[in-house]
Formats: sequence, C-alpha cells, structure tokens
Amino acid sequence: MVRSIGFVALAIGVFGFSLAPRTHAGIISYTAHLDGLSESPPNASPGIGFAEVDIDDVGQTMRVQVTFSGLLGTTTASHIHSPTLNPGGGTAGVATQTPTFAGFPLGVTSGTYDRTFDLTDASTYNTAFVTSNGGTVSGAEAALLAGLAAGKAYLNIHTSVAPGGEIRGFLRPVPEPASLALAAVGGLCILAARLRRPNRIS
Repeated sequence: MVRSIGFVALAIGVFGFSLAPRTHAGIISYTAHLDGLSESPPNASPGIGFAEVDIDDVGQTMRVQVTFSGLLGTTTASHIHSPTLNPGGGTAGVATQTPTFAGFPLGVTSGTYDRTFDLTDASTYNTAFVTSNGGTVSGAEAALLAGLAAGKAYLNIHTSVAPGGEIRGFLRPVPEPASLALAAVGGLCILAARLRRPNRIS
C-alpha cells in the first residue's frame, strides 16, 4: 500500500514538474550564467557574470539584474539578443534597446546593474526588432517573451577587447516553487516506501 502511494506521489511530482505552466499570472523569472565559452565563437575570457530577468506579465514590466567581474576589456554595451534559430545556441539580433541598456555601467571590467523596463514602451526595444515584428510595440513584446520562453534569448556583455561580445548566457526559466515542491514530495514518498518495505529472505 505504501509502495503504491509512493509511486503515485512520484508520478505527480514528475508529471507536475514537467507540465506545470511557466506563463502564469505574476512574475516569470529567467536566469543565465555568463562566460566566454558561451559566446559564439567561444573565447577564453576569465570574465564571469550572472543575469536575472523577471517578467511581470500583469504589470508588463521587465526587471534586468546583472553582476559581472573579471572581464579582459572594459564594457561597451549590454543587451538581450533574440530569437536564435535553435534554443541554447547560435546568434540573433539585438531585441532590447541599443546601443546598450540604459544606465548599464560602461568602461569597467566588473559591476552590477538593476533596472526595470516598461514592456509597453517603444524605447525598451531595438527599433529594428520592432520593425521586424509587425512594426508595433505589442508585436515586439510578444516576440521577446516568446524568445525567452523558447530558450532562444541570451544576454550579452560587449567589451573593448571583444566588440562582438566577451561573455554571454542563454536565459533559462526558473522552475516554479510549486513544481519543485511536488517533485520533492514525490521523492520523499518513494524514500519512505523503501524504508518501510519489509526485508525479504532469499
């Protein structure tokens, strides 16, 4: 009986985790680890960084937080590129504002950044990105959100040493807490079932 309960719980955890919607009302978070090996083509930069992009699909805002250090060159620009042809690889044009995120620290090898953008404001996007997505801000917003959800968007930091980009990382969705909880409960039930199973004598 305990074994059956454990199996059902595990099934709920696994299927709940894989099928849980990632585009519910509220905040949808994406994160990326930035490094030179993730660039296209890869490079040997010792620079590293971490980015988090939080989409508020009710307030229609995008909060961009970036921390970086150890760059070979000084920063010249940073933005989100989207969409690549395939998830997690390739290159794409700039989707967000150019020449760089407003207020991004330039001329440095390390720093932090935190700014919230209005997804309904044309200045949030690259003009060419708006044009290529129906010529409207709503079209650009939909395209950016689709690129993020599909794993086809990356955040890039460009420097004086690597004008095409010194470090970058593809933005991945952060699993929802409810999904993680389901998976954890399923695992605990399986463990409990195994611990309570009577020893068999062969």
